[in-house]
Amino acid sequence: MQKAAGQLDVKSVKRDTLSSKVIDQIIHLLVSGQLKPGDKLPTEMDLQDMFQVSRPVLREAISSLETIGVVRRKTREGTFFTNKIWSKPYEIMLSLSSGNIRAIAETRMSQELGLVSLAAEKISDNDLHQLWENIGLMERQEGDYREFDKDFHRIIAYSASNSITEGIIDPLLNMFDDMFAGIPTENKDKRFTIEQHKQIYYALEKRDPIEAHLCMYRHLDHARNRLLESVQDEKNRKG
Repeated sequence: MQKAAGQLDVKSVKRDTLSSKVIDQIIHLLVSGQLKPGDKLPTEMDLQDMFQVSRPVLREAISSLETIGVVRRKTREGTFFTNKIWSKPYEIMLSLSSGNIRAIAETRMSQELGLVSLAAEKISDNDLHQLWENIGLMERQEGDYREFDKDFHRIIAYSASNSITEGIIDPLLNMFDDMFAGIPTENKDKRFTIEQHKQIYYALEKRDPIEAHLCMYRHLDHARNRLLESVQDEKNRKG
């Protein structure tokens, strides 16, 4: 039997606690450009002086920021802003939406279509070499090739050289990979996937954003349809 609201044992929440104000100020250091991702924060003593708060209040704020992936603490070194600040909150949001397969597939499309266009403008010869090497490894791989498929998309995303999207793409690729793991092997066409990867590669090699966008759309649309069809087949099988 569900309890009434008055029977639930909870503590009242203050609208503005000192630790929440400290969190806002620490994030402001980042947003204002005074510090950058990867930078070390001032010492605990300096932060206490800056914000005029006690050590427990400061540590509560730092712990909260660490929980959501904004900072990380290193023993004997100090506290640092993470390099992929948006990764953890985005990962949590995706986990909460894990049942909405269509939405996750469409989110991936919206992210990667923009990234591949940027990659066509920015991609280096070394990135292109890694992509071609990845295609060769995938061709020679027997059995499960999902890790090579994921790496192909990760190389493209990182070649766009955007620190915000770098923090987003890994959780998104991992979530999509987990969903694809449930697709029966007979429903996967490695040769077709490799051919689509080659088309994307050739467009990037030509530094053509429009062609790269079109090739990536065809590839992701095919993957989305396979995933949704597989989910529907599984529902039909279970009745």
